[in-house]
Amino acid sequence: MAEFTMELSDEQKEVRDWLHGFAADVIRPAAAEWDEREETPWPVIQEAAKVGIYSLDFYAQQFFDPTGLGIPMAMEELFWGDAGIALSIVGTGLAAIGVVANGTEEQIGTWIPQMYGTPDDVKVAAFCSSEPDAGSDVGSMRTRAVYDQAKDEWVLNGTKTWATNGGIANVHIVVAVVDPELGTKGHASFIIPPNTPGLSQGQKFKKHGIRASHTAEVVLEDVRVPGSCLLGGKEKLDERLARARERAKAGGERVKNAAMATFEASRPAVGAMAVGTARAAYEVALDYARTRTQFGRPIIDNQGVAFQLADMRTQIDAARLLVWRASWMASTGKPFTSAEGSMSKLYASEVAKKVTAQAVQILGGNGYTREYPVERMHRDSAIYTIFEGTSEIQRLVIARTLSGMPIR
Repeated sequence: MAEFTMELSDEQKEVRDWLHGFAADVIRPAAAEWDEREETPWPVIQEAAKVGIYSLDFYAQQFFDPTGLGIPMAMEELFWGDAGIALSIVGTGLAAIGVVANGTEEQIGTWIPQMYGTPDDVKVAAFCSSEPDAGSDVGSMRTRAVYDQAKDEWVLNGTKTWATNGGIANVHIVVAVVDPELGTKGHASFIIPPNTPGLSQGQKFKKHGIRASHTAEVVLEDVRVPGSCLLGGKEKLDERLARARERAKAGGERVKNAAMATFEASRPAVGAMAVGTARAAYEVALDYARTRTQFGRPIIDNQGVAFQLADMRTQIDAARLLVWRASWMASTGKPFTSAEGSMSKLYASEVAKKVTAQAVQILGGNGYTREYPVERMHRDSAIYTIFEGTSEIQRLVIARTLSGMPIR
């Protein structure tokens, strides 16, 4: 078990500096253009693929960092560059993680390469879970998957929403209901191969922020996939459903939802994204305050500005520490007895919104224009309190964990 330390190893520092260089030299110069275009930044993704950042191997190496700090460190640096482009680069990872976590070795070997493509022909993947009436309330999911035993095929119908890379992905991973009576226990995940008939892109959302990241609805109309596209296989699914039915007959399950443990482990990564955006805005504001003069002196000499910057830096560091603690706990198998994963995501996302707003204020009229990046960073920051569980959901999870109530 890795001992907790505040000091990064030489190898971690090397990776951090490499990512920072890519963010500074490739992502940042392209950020304003792709934000305005509201399109997937394919050339930037291709550059990331060429240097090895856009690949499962890279994220696997960070994920298996025994300190747990590989993923949050990578997320912070990439999102320091730009949140929209960074999400386009890491978005495929959401689908890839779904396959790695639940799929068979054959499924992993078959589908992961098709999610990323090659540096000369990059592809993306999409993870489709949320629905128009089932966001935070995953128990209200309506997308159905019905097994056609005669053909050994699954037939999927429904509409997914808020899907990163939805509709433009080479491979879609879709969560669907296979047994409505079991609630969230009756869900399963399916691989939708490229060019499968019946899958189409619905509405593409024109967003407030992270506009370089493609977000859209995914419509499934009698989508048929082979039985081999059920993640984990049918035998494993049947065993899981049978156990869930037995528990339901016995009066229900009073232990915490197993899916919640997965969310708790992944939420620090979103917190790290928020830290990256907050840090970027703070650095712009600090540099501006040092060089902008009013009444014959730099505005940082004014206590009102200086104290804001002091608070901004303190909050960013505190958020990072919460993210690192939760990431270390997840990596070393320590239980989240106080919902530390949700704590890190909640605090970091709220800090990102506050710090970016303060950065706009420090830059004054300049901060309100697109000539300076803090305007974009402020818009981007709004997403962190919404996706991967809203701030309200995080507070609910934390409160129920502290009270000992079951989390559903």
